[in-house]
Amino acid sequence: MSLGDGFFRAQSRPARDISVLLARSLARRPRGEGGQRWLDLMAGCGIRALRWGLEALPEVGSGVELWVNDADPDRLPLLKTNLAPLASRVQVLKLSAMPAEVLLARAFAEKRFFDLIDLDAFGSPSALIQPVLQVLAFDGVLLLASTDGRSPTGHDRPGAIRSFGAAARAHPASWELALRLQLGLLARQAWMLGRGVQPLLAFSEGRTFRLAVRLARRPTAAEEEHLGLVARCERCGDQQLQPLLRLQGWPRCHCPDGAGRWAISGPLWLGALQDPSALAALMDPREDLETRTQRLIQRLQADPGVPARVWPTDELSRRLGMDGPPGVADLVETLRRAGHQAWPSAVMAGQVRTDADLPELLQLCAGLRSEGP
Repeated sequence: MSLGDGFFRAQSRPARDISVLLARSLARRPRGEGGQRWLDLMAGCGIRALRWGLEALPEVGSGVELWVNDADPDRLPLLKTNLAPLASRVQVLKLSAMPAEVLLARAFAEKRFFDLIDLDAFGSPSALIQPVLQVLAFDGVLLLASTDGRSPTGHDRPGAIRSFGAAARAHPASWELALRLQLGLLARQAWMLGRGVQPLLAFSEGRTFRLAVRLARRPTAAEEEHLGLVARCERCGDQQLQPLLRLQGWPRCHCPDGAGRWAISGPLWLGALQDPSALAALMDPREDLETRTQRLIQRLQADPGVPARVWPTDELSRRLGMDGPPGVADLVETLRRAGHQAWPSAVMAGQVRTDADLPELLQLCAGLRSEGP
């Protein structure tokens, strides 16, 4: 395998591992009359497509048409060399050097639909979401990556308007906010086509924001309830959620003098970020997964991603004047004993996801301090 002079990040190994595991789960589906089509839209050196072919498919007779594309024509000789071992693994291997939008337009015109598409873009992929969804088959899986960190985390508010058609305000759970804004845009684009979306997983290491979603033939009942707004008061730390379908006036926050102000982000996705059954299917005990990948999947399994209210424990301890933050596991257990939903956030470390209102959350957190070690 030659990397050439193109962009390659060894640190993205867990993301590539997950893409291989998802490809393998698709390969196990009953084959239709024409088999399956997979598309690596921005292939770089082709390592992802190579691993799809070598690790997700049987040695021969897979019935998969694999299309590998990179917009740089100078990379075609490298792709041909790197992907040569797939000749006997796939039914058809297509290599191309086209701008992504050109390939997608041609595929749509030729009625080529893909069961798996990987869109790993530099910056924001927002302009490509609609054409990608138009060529994604029903029940097909889209792997989407974005390196645009400033716009969806509230650091470039005009950029968020341009890229997402949404407001993005600074928030302690900024990585999650970025993922939810991306999912909100995906859902709106899918609904325009009369389709539905089912998030399979969502995660980030702070540099790249990664999603996997399944495209449904039609939206599920009340799927539109998952699009809404997140409000946060910087002064007291309170958070509130509202679906757009039931949008009305915001309640007062918990500032004692009533002088707090809501900073509102959205529209964004308020629903689940992870699909436990899809994640469980990836964790084949026969697989010798790389440690980082195994830990990532286990972390995602432990947090469904709802409700969309997350508090950092260090912020809670600071507001209480504590010497240090409580343990996330201790706080989660305390919240559950009090009858609340609670999980450790899988998106950002040191954060707790819960449906408890802020006053009770602070009270339970203070109780942990009084209990001591």
